[in-house]
Amino acid sequence: MPIIHITLVQGRPEEKIQQFIRQVAQVASDTLDAPIQTVRVMVNEVPPTRFAVGDRLKSDPSNN
Repeated sequence: MPIIHITLVQGRPEEKIQQFIRQVAQVASDTLDAPIQTVRVMVNEVPPTRFAVGDRLKSDPSNN
């Protein structure tokens, strides 16, 4: 059973995230020859104030 964990920075529309989850599940199913009902996809969202690349927070005005 494939279990896929994805972390995203908050801020995307709900519809886009749901579409992404469905597409990731389908690709995993197709690529791994796993029945779609056995694929698990979990998306965790983190606020921009809790995500950084190096010392630059995603919430910094220069990163938007």
